[in-house]
Amino acid sequence: MRSFSLSGESVAGISVGRKVGLIVGTIALAATMAVRPALAARRHHAAASAEAPDEESNAITSSTALGAYSEACVVEPVTGTVIFESNDHAPWPTASLAKMMLMLIVAEKIHDGSLKLTDNITTSAKAAEMGGSQVYLKENETFSLDDMMKAVVVHSANDASVAVAEYIAGSTEAFVVMMNQRAAAIGMKDSHYYSANGLPPAKGESPDVASAYDQAILARELLKYPDVIRWASIDTAPFRAGTFILRNTNHMVRTYPGCDGLKTGFYDKAGFNVVATAKRNDLRLIAVVLGSQHKLTNFKEASEMLSQGFLNYEMHPIAKKGAPIAQSVAITGADTNSIKPVWGSDAGVFVKRDVAKNAIKVDYNLPPSIAAPLKAGQQIGIANVTEGGKPVATIALLAPTDVAKSASLTKRLFSIF
Repeated sequence: MRSFSLSGESVAGISVGRKVGLIVGTIALAATMAVRPALAARRHHAAASAEAPDEESNAITSSTALGAYSEACVVEPVTGTVIFESNDHAPWPTASLAKMMLMLIVAEKIHDGSLKLTDNITTSAKAAEMGGSQVYLKENETFSLDDMMKAVVVHSANDASVAVAEYIAGSTEAFVVMMNQRAAAIGMKDSHYYSANGLPPAKGESPDVASAYDQAILARELLKYPDVIRWASIDTAPFRAGTFILRNTNHMVRTYPGCDGLKTGFYDKAGFNVVATAKRNDLRLIAVVLGSQHKLTNFKEASEMLSQGFLNYEMHPIAKKGAPIAQSVAITGADTNSIKPVWGSDAGVFVKRDVAKNAIKVDYNLPPSIAAPLKAGQQIGIANVTEGGKPVATIALLAPTDVAKSASLTKRLFSIF
């Protein structure tokens, strides 16, 4: 084990290089991170409750024990590399983090065109009866999907969540089926949803649950959609013509530099949960903290973990999409003698800052020549990226422009006259 200092305390690190994901142009190296014992061995206390306190409550009552240890992880979302984990596969009550799956389904449907931000959502009697965090929707009151989603994401409104779920699936029960199907499809193996909004279960019902790792998987999917970050990064926003002000339950959008999401959740048995993401320079990280006794504790721990990640890791740039490489390819049958291929995608290697960068190599696999004609964007080769001799990424190399065939000699002679 290795150790480093976090908030003045020297602690043991945990090797977690086992979860390495790969996308074109980017790969993660095995990584190590640590977190203070107070996070890794903190005991929680909570009181069972069938009610849903507002997420701005200050603490959990301490009459009964809640679990044994914290559930947390930090993930680099492009590659999926876990740089810290603590009980990250233990299912945990989601509370309003369940709304993240609603957010994903809505974002995907906006992307595929089956939903529009301007769609009008009408409040049902069931939606209007929702307790806990809410925007006090009245039966038959109508708002745009965009406004409803601001209420869901920023204010964690349970009534708006039900209204949106019913609009999409016809009922919350049908929408929950969609939630679980989508969770299974993206690999959330430690999760199960029973509600569209994450309210605590009534007597005899089961709570929505997901592990810290599964919450990170879900966050990675959400980050693909700009609307999600637009909603999640809002500090305050007017609702109902300004008569109600939405204030983000995720304090980190106000207090942590670079934080632009994602979601909080709270009720007594769940504790204070947060999934936070922040971006600095070319590096984005996701931190998940579940079951804190105090909301300020979960924000503090997520902030500390993100800060340690940004301090110790970087996305070492390899290529910029559309930029030319340093090597040319000869062109035959054209007026142009050669071209410089361009990178087909951004590329970088996620590494610890102390890794020797000279261990990262790029080799071009290109033909000695290529015959015209060529189309802009046509693949003409690949670049192989290695670290310490081990392959880590393959990036397409593309033609930068169209290249036409040369006119024949006869045609050129006739063109003189």
